[in-house]
Amino acid sequence: MSLMSRPQTRWREAGLAPQATHVLLHGIGSASASWSEQLRAAEGRPDVRLLAWDAPGYGQSEPVAPEAPQPSAYGERVWAWLDALGQQAPVVLVGHSLGALMAAAATRLAPERVKALVLLSPARGYGDAPPAEREHKLQARLDTLARLGPEGMAHARAAAMLSPQASPAQVEAVRANMAQVRPEGYAQAARMLALGVLREELAGLRCPVSVACGALDSITPPEACQAVADHLGVPLLDLGPVGHACALEAASAVNALLKLDLPPARSPA
Repeated sequence: MSLMSRPQTRWREAGLAPQATHVLLHGIGSASASWSEQLRAAEGRPDVRLLAWDAPGYGQSEPVAPEAPQPSAYGERVWAWLDALGQQAPVVLVGHSLGALMAAAATRLAPERVKALVLLSPARGYGDAPPAEREHKLQARLDTLARLGPEGMAHARAAAMLSPQASPAQVEAVRANMAQVRPEGYAQAARMLALGVLREELAGLRCPVSVACGALDSITPPEACQAVADHLGVPLLDLGPVGHACALEAASAVNALLKLDLPPARSPA
């Protein structure tokens, strides 16, 4: 697993394929390290290459320009980043939570570059909610961050991202990722969540789309994820009795969904 950077974007990667096969986009209170189990599954494999970014405004990645960005601002950054890497092959684009909005926006902008779209515990956005509700949800996030700071917010919220059965090590991993958020990047992402509408980003997509979540997810609960799946006309995939941080807590199920559990294909003799 390697930590890499370009002037605009920092990311982690694993796997030895010449072109990226999977691109992983994390959620609002997270970072590239949230995909540690998927990156570990790809280490040393010649047939896959996973790239997991720190989203704009996270880690050392440059923020997007608008103070209140639309999902398309993040979608555009996905392709600018991959263009800088010389990426030509279509990828499996994976978004978790708010990353699902980013992934859907990127797919809408360049559908020919996406082999398949995977939405894990997708955030639907509040752009179509009544203005008062939208403002209340946004302000609650911003007030929590301002009151507690990243460390305090992480301490207060980490356990809620997982099921009650999660291990202390898993809770600590989620806490550590959340504690590293940059307030300005988090605020931009929160405003994007307030403005975005996932179903609009998904309109007209023709690539295969999978929707999955954990049965004990209290952040994007199964009924909300079911509505996304119903909108797409696909089944909702159950990742088991896990919470919102499913890439960590349901690593085996997520790896199977991404086909990272299969043995590397053998080269012809």
